[in-house]
Amino acid sequence: MQTNPRLNIRHVTWSNPVGADLRAAQQAELDARFGSADHESGAPPSEADTAVFLVAYDKGSGQPVGCGGLRLLDSTTAEIKRLYVVPYTRGSGVASSILASLEAEAFAQGITRITAEAGSAQPDGRNFYENSGFDAVSNFSPYVGVEHSYCYAKTIDSHSAAHTAMA
Repeated sequence: MQTNPRLNIRHVTWSNPVGADLRAAQQAELDARFGSADHESGAPPSEADTAVFLVAYDKGSGQPVGCGGLRLLDSTTAEIKRLYVVPYTRGSGVASSILASLEAEAFAQGITRITAEAGSAQPDGRNFYENSGFDAVSNFSPYVGVEHSYCYAKTIDSHSAAHTAMA
């Protein structure tokens, strides 16, 4: 699962305090981009529907630098939730490493399709998914009819999971 030698990527529970702090930082950033409002279409992810949640730590400093999770949509589909990287580490491969770990975990759990959503104020997120092999798809629930919402999907199989894990 490890893809970046400068990182320790660890499984944690949804309620893990470090993960909660990273998710709060992400929400604060979304508030700054979108204005203070509820950014979640539908019910927010929870411990009950999160198949895996990961936190990436910098090996040198021990500091948490990013997180991401998979929310089960059905037995073979999961949505990426709360993929976030602290600003000072962006562009260093942290997000790609978290994504590779999520894809490997999805494959291990029998998940064959992962989806993602990014809003209009997240061009970096849209570019990230497009450059990571995701295809633009019609908005899926709960984003159907949500203006300025961009949805993506990627098939996960042994080839894509192995290729991503080696990236």
